[in-house]
Amino acid sequence: MSQNLEKLKALLAELFQLDQAELDFGIYRIMNTKREEITRFLDRDLLPQVREAFKDYESENRAGIEEELREALRQAKELGVDPEQSQKVKDLRAKLSQAVDVTALEQEVFSHLYNFFRRYYSEGDFISQRRYKEGVYAIPYEGEEVKLYWANHDQYYIKTSENFRDYTFKLPSGKRVHFKLVEADTEKDNNRAQNGNERRFILTQEQPLVEENGELVIRFEYRPHPDKAKQADLNAAAVDRILNRITGFDEWRRELASSRPTEKNANRTLLEKHLTDYTARNTFDYFIHKDLGGFLRRELDFYIKNEVMHLDDIESETAPRVEQYLSKIKAIRRIAHKIIDFLAQIENFQKKLWLKKKFVVETQYCITLDRIFAIEDKQTRDWLVDQITKNDAQREEWVQLFAIDEIKGDLVTPGYSTPLTPAFLKAHPTLVLDTRHFDETLRLRLLAAIPDLDEETDGLLIMGENFQAMSLLAPRFAGSFDCAYIDPPYNTGNDAFIYKDSYRDSSWITFIDGRLEAFLPLARNDAALFVSIDDNEVGNLVNLVKNHSPSAVLVTLVAAQLNPRGRTLDKYLAKTHEYVATFALFGAPDAIHEVTKSEEAQAEYCESDDKGPFRLLELRNRNPVFTRANRPNLFYPFFADPSCGTVRLERDAIHRVEILPRNSRGEDGCWTWGKDKAQENIDELVARQARTGAWRVFRKDRLHSEQGEVATTKAKSIWLDKEINNENGKELVGDLFGQAVFDFPKPVALVERCAEIGMAKGGYFIDFFAGSGTSGHALLNMN
Repeated sequence: MSQNLEKLKALLAELFQLDQAELDFGIYRIMNTKREEITRFLDRDLLPQVREAFKDYESENRAGIEEELREALRQAKELGVDPEQSQKVKDLRAKLSQAVDVTALEQEVFSHLYNFFRRYYSEGDFISQRRYKEGVYAIPYEGEEVKLYWANHDQYYIKTSENFRDYTFKLPSGKRVHFKLVEADTEKDNNRAQNGNERRFILTQEQPLVEENGELVIRFEYRPHPDKAKQADLNAAAVDRILNRITGFDEWRRELASSRPTEKNANRTLLEKHLTDYTARNTFDYFIHKDLGGFLRRELDFYIKNEVMHLDDIESETAPRVEQYLSKIKAIRRIAHKIIDFLAQIENFQKKLWLKKKFVVETQYCITLDRIFAIEDKQTRDWLVDQITKNDAQREEWVQLFAIDEIKGDLVTPGYSTPLTPAFLKAHPTLVLDTRHFDETLRLRLLAAIPDLDEETDGLLIMGENFQAMSLLAPRFAGSFDCAYIDPPYNTGNDAFIYKDSYRDSSWITFIDGRLEAFLPLARNDAALFVSIDDNEVGNLVNLVKNHSPSAVLVTLVAAQLNPRGRTLDKYLAKTHEYVATFALFGAPDAIHEVTKSEEAQAEYCESDDKGPFRLLELRNRNPVFTRANRPNLFYPFFADPSCGTVRLERDAIHRVEILPRNSRGEDGCWTWGKDKAQENIDELVARQARTGAWRVFRKDRLHSEQGEVATTKAKSIWLDKEINNENGKELVGDLFGQAVFDFPKPVALVERCAEIGMAKGGYFIDFFAGSGTSGHALLNMN
């Protein structure tokens, strides 16, 4: 068998993971269903199909003609004739010059197939690498004004996996063996070990081997080792214990001890092979291609046109040579398409699983007691209250969260007791009942007693993968969200976080890209998007948002001071701020709203009248650019009553002091209001005399609107408030859980401010990546 064919088969075995034939879980099960078909294709069909493409040239095969020529030369010599004068020899030499080297053509086909799949396959994924010429790559371009392109742009980011949790393989006899974690503080999804306390796979002390339903389960714990032993040493100890020190599993032991040698380890057993794979910490970013078949076929055409089909050769060759040339191209395409079909079937199956609507494994409700006491059906209400008073788990949770055991009774209000009393529950209507403490009967009866559950529900927390959570929300909440806040990993490269924060840039963009794609169907046309981010990925983030929504407007990058002391570990400057990238997601001008004035700002409204508090703002336009010369319609006199400061637009016996909009140098300026507006709001104007003796006109800037709400103002682009810094977030988490359960929590005030700026009344607000990593929460707040 030729070297090129061997290289190709080895590569295809890697692509189809044929070396993992013993594994029997996850994607490997999908592979196993196709394994026999793929193996038959590689071993039996690949070479014959290539030869089929060149069967028309068998009669002209160079190797056959060379054999005929050798025979003619031998016969001429035996007859004593000069071989070169033999007509037959001359004819064969002429024919040889035009012969087809079928073997060379086959080798070229195998070589090109190898080069194509090797180029586009990298560490488990297929990535576009359109090599136009050496050192120059081309990207697909469809005339966009700006093209954002990255390595994994046409793939779904799934997760980054550090370790297997469970692992299954088949023995030569067909029996199955499982490695399972029975007790584990696992690094779920993208979460990482904290404080550098590395965990290890350790064979359990009690019942390390269990036979269940004819299958062997080998049980491990995943925890820190007290002596910080290396994983390799723990593996060796586990192999020795399983094969030599545990009795009663002789039949399993014989197969587990079978030899699987390597160059470096001639004594390696089958058990050691799989245990090494199981415990290896291999950090891979997992992707699923959105259209692997279409992608590879497009790239194959590009490869053939650019690296196989040479127009100069076609122009200079004879018709038979061109025909051979085209046959080679047809063979490459035919075989490549067959391989692509195999790959696409497997990838498409994974994609269907990823996009398949996921099951909700559990649903619970948190309901304040006032809603229960408001249930109209007395029988249902009394039964529910009775069940609540008897539930010790709910009572203990209230003790832990709200210290209800410290409530003392008085003549009016009953105190804490065990069990609780209906009167105590009614006296504390804001206590929150959690249905997880009750059986399904109560939960269903309670929900049935609430007339309109959707309307009454004012918040939703989904614990799950962000992409899947938002896909779940789409049918119910499509086009509903006013505002979204996300706090993705910043990609700092710091491994100290509880979640993964060291992606390749292309992986990070793909990660965020999928979640933005899932959110867009949920957003209203006037939706706002806020993203906490720092310098590492802010540029990619802005480009990505605009790539998804070309009409998106980057309103500003808010500088939020989250660490007033500065980060001392920063290489160049001690950074005190991060960004809150603020977008009008579809360019709507009303996506961003004014905010309620701060307490400090409200303190400036120190004057009051029968309409309420106000402050005085000078009516004169203080911008020196605007003067009587370029704003003549805004230059006119007011007339003031010097005794009380009321003003009019015409002089009378009381209002006799003329006031013109002049600056401190006596130059003519202008007012900010026109004459008509001033007349309509004349009672909101007042005159005051400065210490210099000059009179000024002021307008009353009211604290409250006509509806009685506190006046609003445009949010600033620099946030220095103490309540938004990280210390505030840590204190809040500490108050809730008694300790800082994770680092750098975003303070609630920061999220609330984003919601206030981006959220209209009566709308929906969503916070995804709330838990960071792919396993974060999708938090839906309903106003």
